[in-house]
Amino acid sequence: APVGARVVVPFGAKVLVGFVVAQAEEPPPYLEESAVKPVLAVMDETPLLSSDLLELTRWVAEYYFAPWGEVLQAAVPPGLMSAVAEVFSITERGRVALAEMTSARQRRSRRAQILERLASATSLLASEFTKRFGARRAWTTLRELERRGEIQRQYALVEPRVKPKREEVVVWIGPSTTPEGSASNGDAERTKTLRHARAKARLQALLENAREPLPLREVAEQVGVRPAMIRALQQEGLVRIFSRPVSRDPLAHIEVSPPEWFELTPEQQAALEQITRKLDEGTYAAFLLHGVTGSGKTEVYIRAIHQALARGKTALMLVPEIALTPMLGRRLRAHFGRNVAVLHSSLSEGERFDEWQRIARGEARVVLGTRSAVFAPLPALGLVIVDEEHDPSYKQDEVPRYHGRDTAIMRALRHQAVVILGSATPSLESYHNVHLGKYIYLRLGERIGGRPLAQVQVVDMREVFARYGRQVVLSDELVDALRETLARREQAILLLNRRGFSSFVLCRRCGLTMRCPRCDVSLTYHRSVEQLICHYCNHRTPVLTRCPSCDGEYIYFAGVGTEQVEERVRRLFPEVRIARLDRDTASRRRAYERIITAFAAGETQVLVGTQMVAKGHDFPNVTLVGVISVDAILGLPDFRAAERAFQLLTQSAGRAGRGDLPGRVIIQTYYPEHYVLRYAAAQDYEGFYHREIHFRRMLHYPPITTLIQVLVQHRDFERANALAQELARYLREAEPSGLLRVLGPAPAPLGRLRGRHRLQILIKSRQRLAAHRALDLAVENLRAAGFDTHALVIDPDPVEVM
Repeated sequence: APVGARVVVPFGAKVLVGFVVAQAEEPPPYLEESAVKPVLAVMDETPLLSSDLLELTRWVAEYYFAPWGEVLQAAVPPGLMSAVAEVFSITERGRVALAEMTSARQRRSRRAQILERLASATSLLASEFTKRFGARRAWTTLRELERRGEIQRQYALVEPRVKPKREEVVVWIGPSTTPEGSASNGDAERTKTLRHARAKARLQALLENAREPLPLREVAEQVGVRPAMIRALQQEGLVRIFSRPVSRDPLAHIEVSPPEWFELTPEQQAALEQITRKLDEGTYAAFLLHGVTGSGKTEVYIRAIHQALARGKTALMLVPEIALTPMLGRRLRAHFGRNVAVLHSSLSEGERFDEWQRIARGEARVVLGTRSAVFAPLPALGLVIVDEEHDPSYKQDEVPRYHGRDTAIMRALRHQAVVILGSATPSLESYHNVHLGKYIYLRLGERIGGRPLAQVQVVDMREVFARYGRQVVLSDELVDALRETLARREQAILLLNRRGFSSFVLCRRCGLTMRCPRCDVSLTYHRSVEQLICHYCNHRTPVLTRCPSCDGEYIYFAGVGTEQVEERVRRLFPEVRIARLDRDTASRRRAYERIITAFAAGETQVLVGTQMVAKGHDFPNVTLVGVISVDAILGLPDFRAAERAFQLLTQSAGRAGRGDLPGRVIIQTYYPEHYVLRYAAAQDYEGFYHREIHFRRMLHYPPITTLIQVLVQHRDFERANALAQELARYLREAEPSGLLRVLGPAPAPLGRLRGRHRLQILIKSRQRLAAHRALDLAVENLRAAGFDTHALVIDPDPVEVM
């Protein structure tokens, strides 16, 4: 089997699907020859993963402390991997036992029903019984029958869930006559009706004028007949119907206009020239494209892709959110046509399968996608673009916990490709790498057309509270600005990074806060479904009218979410069309796209939402952005809290005034003196960077040091604590020279999630390799001491430490 191909192999009593990652003529000396087992089947004649991708996945596995197999599985589209299922069949002893069950009571037993079902079939999947009896009862009985020797278990390969899609097409092979001749009186006599003859004439004209076979269903609809009528013509030898593979296109629903060629600004031209020079050199280079919002970074990306393709290379473009793919997909398709493929998790399994295959065959030389697209099987990769490189969405929050941006940089390095990291608010890591000389700095300091940045006004909500004597969601300043904006028929965006209606619910009689029984967080009230919901484990409970502790009826709903902001705006402006964009409204496929498209078309005038509304969208008619509050982010016990708040505020401000109309931003806060608010209001990235990097240097946080977070999770707190204490001890012993700082263990800020207690250890070091070696050694020592290391969650370069 070739390296990179899938194979079916025996594994103990099971059969599994694996990847060939290397070949050897002989087994290694430490392995006995009897231990080597044959490959049962080779699933791929040509490798599914190239050697380059195999090396990349191996690096991801080693760097992010993840099993290589899980990284390989994450690198290929879901549905492509075959599964191995458990199959049961009845034995001779089972047939005898079934025959001896003569009473009605015996025949009604679950044991008899399973044996009877197996007796009438060669073999059956375990799922046949779990669906009928429930998983717990079915498995209890199956294991008992297996123990008795009445059934036997085997393992069978289940075909992949997705396969190439095929469609029926039709081509005319009959005599070439004029449509009028086909519909003559003589022909009408040979058909049931004159209408039938005319339909045949239309069909012949359509197929004879077609340059290629046409889809059968589309032809039937166009001609106005049933497919069966066309099939009948095949019997007469007039048409030929056959099937051909067809690619499922996730961008087929997008209307594509001719490409627009904008005149580049001097800054754009200078940036493109530097990128082009590095493409000509054919060696690795990393650029940080730091452009203010609305400065034309996307145009630089597109021109750079043109340059890469002209040099026989391929290009990969990553975005942090699925919602950004339709807009960018439209622009890329306008320039590069079907040469563009899209990869992200919202596609159907069939769409991802087809796009993957198109890329692997070389039919798509430009790939647009989210984090997982970094593993796209692009040959001759020459250009990698990571848009909004600062966005934490690039970091996967489950195994393998890889960072899409950093993995993209590593892939570019291995391919000797050019990588462009773009952002209006670069991560401190990337900007620090510019200062270290690792990245080439490109600056776009002005908006296209010389448009000014939006004016920012900070509203002190302490004064608003003093004015009204109560909490106010929308200040007078924001309401007045909304009124003026809507009167001018312009649009507004209101941002609050909190879903639901009220952020917590409490009893005013005894002070009880309604909390999640599985997590150490309060439940959020969602009026749209009249439920209290945990945003971490999705635990749901009906809204309470009386306190479960003291039976008091004074239930108070506190805090504000996007639902409440939407309701307040509707009350103030009942005639205005308003939409809400958060995880609740955008959970269904393409719902996000529909909301954004309607807002872009002017069908809605106010868009209320979470940080989703602040990411990379271009709405020329938006002149007002209102930030309801950013205080919750500033108060997080996370070393990146200030950076996250600054980025969110600056990105939000960038949505206003992108067209010909000037923009305005209003930020409501109880902390107007906070340095983040001051720098964000002035849109002064340099000032913020120097202030923040000073704190990071003092406290030894990234990018000054490398950081690894280790979470110890267990349902039993004492077991979690014992494991965490031992791990911390082993870490300190592993590196006694002082290269490591080991903090903890201590309870994580979110001390319990999904029923598991969470303890946190932070490892800081100026030498990344020393930190990794120490952690590897400490984990080995834990295993040797008999500890279960499955309770460890290791996260190198965490984007948050909650």
